[in-house]
Amino acid sequence: MTRSVDVAVVGGGPVGLLLACLLAAGGADVVVCERRERPAGVPRAIGVHPPGLTALERAGVGPAVRAEAAPIRRGLALCAGRELARVRFDAQPVLSLPQDRTEALLEARLAQLAPGALRRGHDVTAVRERPDGIEVELAGGAAVLSARYVVAADGVRSPVRDMLGIGSLPRRGHADYVMADASGTGTEAEDEAVIHLEPDGVVESFPLPGGRRRWVIRVPRETAPTDGEGFAALLAHRLGVRTPGRALTVPSAFTARQRLSERFARGRAVLVGDAAHEISPIGGQGMNLGWIDAVDLAATLADALDDGARAAPFAEYERRRRRSASRATRRAAFNMAMGAPVGGVRRLARDAAVRMLARPPAREALARAFTMHGI
Repeated sequence: MTRSVDVAVVGGGPVGLLLACLLAAGGADVVVCERRERPAGVPRAIGVHPPGLTALERAGVGPAVRAEAAPIRRGLALCAGRELARVRFDAQPVLSLPQDRTEALLEARLAQLAPGALRRGHDVTAVRERPDGIEVELAGGAAVLSARYVVAADGVRSPVRDMLGIGSLPRRGHADYVMADASGTGTEAEDEAVIHLEPDGVVESFPLPGGRRRWVIRVPRETAPTDGEGFAALLAHRLGVRTPGRALTVPSAFTARQRLSERFARGRAVLVGDAAHEISPIGGQGMNLGWIDAVDLAATLADALDDGARAAPFAEYERRRRRSASRATRRAAFNMAMGAPVGGVRRLARDAAVRMLARPPAREALARAFTMHGI
């Protein structure tokens, strides 16, 4: 059985869902193929930066996100308990909301705009370009979608990118972390993100809704704790913070690495979000960059759908998004370098550099970088 649609989006994560909402709101016939039968429900990104919130507003979920999220209005950098830097972004705070809640809001919005557009359990196994579109084959070979355009929003490992024969190249920036959520220690302000630049590696703390906090610790993956007690012990060792292990969620270890696809489009197929670029996920950078991509791509596809003669309209989209992704990877690589284990003279030099960045006029640039402006 073959069904024809304007756009087939492969991947029902936050970027694919937001793109589908934008396309459906513009009148496009869109379907989202998601191989998972149900949402992942595991700890993932939490940061919604101002440009990302603008994208969510366009999709119609901005008010709901603001209502549930915890605002982050200040950033504080410490070393051994001493303040190195403080920045404020009261006018446009970063919002903190677990990714599964943001996805749920986007999924509900898509159901309003295009009932049945999200197809869970639909695993794409092949894409084949035809003169007037692309065929998308689903697992089992029994069902085929015919789309004018296909969007790969299927993550950093992107099977669709592989099907298109597009490679990805490593970029600077690589580090291992472990994270867990817990109640606050009582020393952090509710609207403050705290970065502890410690000799053994950075420890980051971000507000969550409900008075909880997300703790992220830089630690070699092979030594990352796997239970709450181990995470609590590591937190106590690095900062002297005492948190009962039973109050922590199960720790999740991850590696922040960075890659950029060799190209962002081939024929009528185009990459978006993590399929196009892998950025350090700390603070939701990769998710927000994907949302910015989606706004750009939605406008590009809307123009292309109005002009049926344009078979491959993605050159300008690729140029803009590649430039933004390169800028984001450089910022993330700098942040990872600043959070690396360091001691002695190098530590003193790093601390001095952080203090300089917190003074005018660099302070304004630092606040803009933290909130992902200019990406």
